[in-house]
Amino acid sequence: MTPSEEVLSTACGLAGFPAGGARLLRAHSNSVYLLPSADVVARINGNDHAGLRAQASLALTRWLADNAVPVTEPALDHAVEVAGATVTFWQYHPQPRRERPAARYLGKILRRLHALPAPPFPLPDYAPLIGLTSILASGATATVLSGADRRWLKERAEEAIGEYQGLRTVLGRGMVHGDAYPGNTLWSGDEVLLGDWDEAAIAPRELDLANIVQARRFGAREAGIEEFVHAYGHDPRGHPLFEALVRMRDLHTLTGYIRRAQRGDRIAHTELASRIRSLRDPAVTTRWIST
Repeated sequence: MTPSEEVLSTACGLAGFPAGGARLLRAHSNSVYLLPSADVVARINGNDHAGLRAQASLALTRWLADNAVPVTEPALDHAVEVAGATVTFWQYHPQPRRERPAARYLGKILRRLHALPAPPFPLPDYAPLIGLTSILASGATATVLSGADRRWLKERAEEAIGEYQGLRTVLGRGMVHGDAYPGNTLWSGDEVLLGDWDEAAIAPRELDLANIVQARRFGAREAGIEEFVHAYGHDPRGHPLFEALVRMRDLHTLTGYIRRAQRGDRIAHTELASRIRSLRDPAVTTRWIST
């Protein structure tokens, strides 16, 4: 039994959900398991998570659902702490055999989210690139990053943070999802829900729009980007802060791959190396792959 499976088994026992037949759906920054006999999804967050604490994400999604924002909702109203990890349980939405929701659905959800008043509880201020800078400062990356790559990433992160802090927001500061991209959307019948609220924060609202444009790295089509900005009701492209946030997103995506590579994931190590090469040399046009 792997460490995450041991955490899952203990957490399920404490929460009253059957762990038998659990199936791993995703293992990146978090581990996500389906509990098929309960129609529940369990999310395991490590202690180094730098966004909104998992417990707070439960309260937030309940409040958002009450305010007509289509979100995934908890199956249990409290988190379970096990061996330094935080486990939350969520309603399961089986996905039909059709394409992932288009970016325009996300644009509509974000438009509704950004129009809401502040929630009745505090959210943390967005800490730019906190995951990447923390892992680079730890000195634990020697097995997956060369000294030159580590220094280069550290310098680029510092430059990006300084640029971000000196630029003005056009859309204003407020509640943001923090990791808004189509991969965090789900079908629920004919409705689309937005999940994974662990990084919700107070930040320039442009932050929630940056992922869609940055997804060009993954082959996102321009038509989809146009549909997204039309659905949201504002085109941020060309604004200095927005363009800085897109560049920051490039760096942000490396964090999970560094962690996975440190755990011995060779696929993640290969993708990490490919992304760094393309960032260091703009002439390299390698398409990024989500693994």
